Amino acid sequence: MAQPSEQFGNFKLVRRVKLDFTDVVVSKWKSRETGLTVIHLDYEAPIVNGYFVVATEIFDDSGCPHTLEHLVFMGSEKYPYKGILDLLANRGFSNGTNAWTDTDHTAYTVSTAGEQGFLQLLPIYVDHILYPTLTKAGFVTEVNPSYIGNCRNDITNVLKVHHIDPKGHDSGVVYSEMQGRENTSGDLMALRLQRLLDPPGSGYRSETGGLMAALRVLTPEQIRQYHANYYVPHNFALIVAGKLSSGTSSLLKVVQEQVEPSIIHHKQNKGERPLGWKRPFMETPSALRKPIPKTIKDTIKGMGELIINFMGPPPNHFLERKALDILGTYLTSSAVAPLNKEFVEIESPLCSYIYFSEDTRATSVNLPIYIGSVPTEHLPTFNDKLKESLQRIVDEGIDMNRMTMVLSRDERQLRSKLESAKGDTFSGTIITDFLYGAEDGSELHASMDEINYYAQLRSWTSGQWTSLLAQYYVQPSSVVIIGKPSAKLADRLEKEEKARIAAQVERLGPEGLKKAEMELEEAKAEHSKPVPTEMLTSFPVPDVKSISWIPVQSVQEPGYGRKVDYPPSANEPLFKHIQSDGNPLPFFVEYDHVESDFVSIHALFTLANLPDRLRPYMPAYLSSFFSLPVTRQSGAKLTHEEVINQLDNETVSYEVGLGISNAFTDTFRVSIKVEKALYENAVSWLKDLVYGSKFDKERIQVVLAKIQQSLPEMKRDGSNVLSSLWASLFYAENSTSRFGGVLPQAEFIPKVTKELQENPEQVITDFEEIRKFITEPSGIRFSVTGNVLGLKEPRTTWGKYFSSAIPSVTLSPVPLASETLSDLGKSTARKAVVMSLPTIESSFVTHTAKGIQGFNHPEYPAIRVALEVLNATESYLWRYIRGSGLAYGAYTSLDVEAGFITFSLYRSSNSMRAYEEAAKVIRGLVDGSIDFDETILDAAKSTIVYGVAKNVSTAGRAAMVSFTNQALKGVSRTHQIDLLEKYQVVTKDDVLAALQKHFLPLFDSSSSVAVVVTAPGKAEEIGDGLKAVGFDVEQRVLEVDPSEMEIDGEDESGDSDSDSDSSSR
Repeated sequence: MAQPSEQFGNFKLVRRVKLDFTDVVVSKWKSRETGLTVIHLDYEAPIVNGYFVVATEIFDDSGCPHTLEHLVFMGSEKYPYKGILDLLANRGFSNGTNAWTDTDHTAYTVSTAGEQGFLQLLPIYVDHILYPTLTKAGFVTEVNPSYIGNCRNDITNVLKVHHIDPKGHDSGVVYSEMQGRENTSGDLMALRLQRLLDPPGSGYRSETGGLMAALRVLTPEQIRQYHANYYVPHNFALIVAGKLSSGTSSLLKVVQEQVEPSIIHHKQNKGERPLGWKRPFMETPSALRKPIPKTIKDTIKGMGELIINFMGPPPNHFLERKALDILGTYLTSSAVAPLNKEFVEIESPLCSYIYFSEDTRATSVNLPIYIGSVPTEHLPTFNDKLKESLQRIVDEGIDMNRMTMVLSRDERQLRSKLESAKGDTFSGTIITDFLYGAEDGSELHASMDEINYYAQLRSWTSGQWTSLLAQYYVQPSSVVIIGKPSAKLADRLEKEEKARIAAQVERLGPEGLKKAEMELEEAKAEHSKPVPTEMLTSFPVPDVKSISWIPVQSVQEPGYGRKVDYPPSANEPLFKHIQSDGNPLPFFVEYDHVESDFVSIHALFTLANLPDRLRPYMPAYLSSFFSLPVTRQSGAKLTHEEVINQLDNETVSYEVGLGISNAFTDTFRVSIKVEKALYENAVSWLKDLVYGSKFDKERIQVVLAKIQQSLPEMKRDGSNVLSSLWASLFYAENSTSRFGGVLPQAEFIPKVTKELQENPEQVITDFEEIRKFITEPSGIRFSVTGNVLGLKEPRTTWGKYFSSAIPSVTLSPVPLASETLSDLGKSTARKAVVMSLPTIESSFVTHTAKGIQGFNHPEYPAIRVALEVLNATESYLWRYIRGSGLAYGAYTSLDVEAGFITFSLYRSSNSMRAYEEAAKVIRGLVDGSIDFDETILDAAKSTIVYGVAKNVSTAGRAAMVSFTNQALKGVSRTHQIDLLEKYQVVTKDDVLAALQKHFLPLFDSSSSVAVVVTAPGKAEEIGDGLKAVGFDVEQRVLEVDPSEMEIDGEDESGDSDSDSDSSSR
C-alpha cells in the first residue's frame, strides 16, 4: 500500500483507514515540524470526544505519572489559574475534563455536545498538558531562574498531591486516592504480579499511581524532570472522535494555527523523531520481556482471589489475539460455558467467576485470568484444577456448535456497540496503536478490522482452537498470585497507621503542625485566586441550536379504555405503521422508533403488591431468571442449558433488573435485544421466560450458592456497604430496595439456603408466589425500542403471545420510591449511623435531607442548576474539599422519585472537615461571604446541556428516554430537552434561594441524617464530631466472619505495595 502524500500545513497524512463494516473513517497525521500526532475518527454523532495521550514510562514507585496527571489541571503558561480549564470546558457544553493514568500511558479526556466548544477548548487543553505552571522553566532552552525558585507554586502543587493537616494526618487528592487503594486486595495482587512478570529495569514493574510512602517524600523537582522527559510533542497524540462540520481540516486548522506556534515558540520543533529519542516501552529495557521460565506461585494477603498470568502473542498478532478473546468467551461467558459449569454452576462453588483478560505490552501481551471468591481451602490447589480442566478440553476438543454461536453473538454485540459508541469502541485500539503500533500507521487498519476476523475464525477447526488453548494456557509456565484472606491484616494496618501518625505528630511538634496549617492555608489561598472574568467570558457559550438531536417517533397504546397522555400525530409514519397492523391490544405497549439495525423489547412488572416477606428473594429471583428449565408455548421442554444456548444464539443481549437506571426499583424489568428479523423470537422468549420457567431445586441451590460466595467480597467494599446501610435506614419493609443490598442479603441468603435443604417445597412455593404477583395483569407495561418501522408485525406479535395471559383491566400506577419510605425517610432528623468496616482505610459518607418530589416540579430547574453550580469540576465543592485533599469525591444529588437531597463523600481522608467545608461553602454563598461567580452560573447551564445531549446521544438511549419519560414519569417525550429553555432563565437569585431552602438543611442535624462507613480507627472520632453538631450517633461494626478469613496465626507482614493499573482523576 503506497504511503499517502496528502498534507495540511506542517502535517502530513500518515495513514487513512476506511472500515467496510461501519461508517468510521480514521486519518492519522503527524507534524513534520514538531512530531505531534493527530488522529481523527470521523463519524456521525452529537458528542465529540477527545483523548489526548502521552506515553508515560517510569522506573520507580514515586507516582510521577499519576501525580502529574493531577497537576496538569492546576493552570498553564497562558492560563495560569487553577481550574480554568474545567471552567472553560463547562462553558463549552461539556461536563468538565478528566484523565486516567495506566501502566503505559496517561490520557486526558473531554467530551462536548457539538464541535464548537471542543475546538475552542483544544488549544487551551494542550497548553495545560505541555506547559503546566510547574514546568514552565523546563520547556525553554535558556532556563529562567525566577520560575525554578517559585516556592509558592511548589507548595500549591505539592499540597494538591500530599500534605499534612493541622492534626498531623496525611492528606491531599492523590494521597487520598491511593490511601483508598493501596492495601486493597486487587492492588496488592496486581503489583506483586508485575514484580514477578518483568525484570528489574522494566517500567512495567512500577506503581504508576505512587505508593503512599513515596508520595510523602515526592518533590516538585522530580515531577518537573519527569514532565520534561515525557511530555514532549513527539510523544503526544491528539485523538478526536466525532463529527466536525468541515471534516478533519477544521481540527488540523486549529492545531496548525493555535497549537503548533506555541510548540515552536518553546523551541520544541525538533522534527518527528529528535536525535537520541527512545520510544517508551518499545525501545527501552521494558521491551526485554522474556518467557516465564517456570511456574511461580506466590501467596499474599488478599480476599480469596487468584490471578494466573500467561505470556501471550506479540501485540500486532491481531487475529491470534481475537481468537484468544473468543476462546475466553467460549470458556466462561455463561452458566453453560465449560469452566463455569465445572467451577461456578455447582452446589458448592469453587469460585464466583473466572475471567480471561488481556493487557497490551511490548513484545508480548499479558494474558491474566482473574478468579474471585475462592474458598480458602481451595486456594492452594485451584491453579492445578484449572489446568487439568483446560487440558481435558484440549484432549476432548471444542464444541464447534457452541463456538459457532459464540462467534456469531460476539459479532452481533460488536455491531450493536458500533451503533451506539463508535468512539469508545475504537479509542482503546487507537491508543494502543500509538503506543505500540508501527509508526508508519501500517498496522492501524489491521488493529481495527475485528469484523473480518470473525469470518476467518469461522473456518477454524476444533484442532486449531485446542492448539491455541494448549499453546497459551496449558503448555507454558505462568505466574500465580494467590490472595489469601487475612483476619489480622486490617488490624495490623490500623495499628501501623496510628503509630506512624503519632510519630509524625511528635516529630513535627507544635511548631511543625502550625507550619503545616500555614502552608495549607497558603495553598488554599493560591487555589482561590480568582480567574479574571474577561478570560472566562472571552470563551463564548455555544448555541444550543447547534446540537443535532436524534429523531424519535413514539406511539403509546395503553390498552382498551385507557387514556393516552401524549397522543402521536396521525400523519406520523410510525402511527400509520402500528395502525395498519391489526387491532388495538388490551394491555400497555409503547413503541419508540429510531434508526437502528436492532430492536429491543422491555417488560416492566410492578412489585407494589408483593408480600414484604418475599422481597428479600428478589436478588435470587433475578439471578435465576435466565438459567432455569422452561416449557415453551409450543409444549417443548427445555433444560436450563438449552435455554441459555438458544438465548445466546438468537439475541444480542438479555438482562433482568429492578427498574431502569437506578430508578423505579419497585418494578421488575426484563430486556431482550435482537436483530430486527428475530423480533417475534424475542417476544416469544419473553412470554415463556416469565410464565413458563420451572423453579428447580438444584438450579435455585446453585444460584443461592453463587450469591453466598460473592457476599464476603461485597462486604469489603465501602461504597457497597454504605449503599446497603443507607437503604435499610430510609426505606420501609414494603420497599424492594431495602432488601437488595449486601447487609440484608448476608443475613437472608444463609437462611433461605438452609430452608431449601430442609423444606425445598416451601422455597419453590415462594418463588411461584413471586411470579403470581409479578404477572398480575394490572401492573404490566411493555416497550419496543429500535427499528420499529422495520418490523412487519409490531403490534400483532404481542397479541399472538400475550392476549390470553393479560386481560383488559385497569392499569395500576407506576410504584414510586416515595411511597415506600421508612419513618426516618419520611422525617429526616438527628440520626447518625457510623459503621466500622475493617477492610477500608478512608470514609464513605452520605448526608440526607428532604427534597422536592415529582418529575415535573416547578422548582426543579433552579435546583438542577444549583446542583451543577456546586458539583461542577473546579467549582465550589471541588475547590474547597477535593482541592484541599479532604476527599477524592464530594457531590450533592437529588432524587425526585423518593424526594431526597443528599451530600456525599467518596474516599474521604477527613470526612468531618469535608462536611464542615461544604457547610461553610453553601452558607457563605447564601449570606454573601463567599462570592457567587456569575460565570459559574453560565457554565452550570452549559454543563446541563451536555448532560442532556449525552443522555440521548445514541439511538438506543434516545428511544429508552422517550419510553421512560412517557410511560413511567408521565412527562413528554422530549421533557429533558424542553427543560433547557427553563434552565437558561434561572438567575443567580433563583440559585441562592434554592441553596438556602433545599441545600442548607443538609448541614443542620435537625433536618438531616448522616450515614458513614469508615475504617475502625476513624469511627470514634467521626462519631464525636457528629455528636458535636447535634446528631444522635449510633456506632455499628460490620464484623468479618472468621470463616471467611485465615486465622492460623501465620506471619502477617506481607508486602504492602500496590498497583495502579488505572488511576483516574
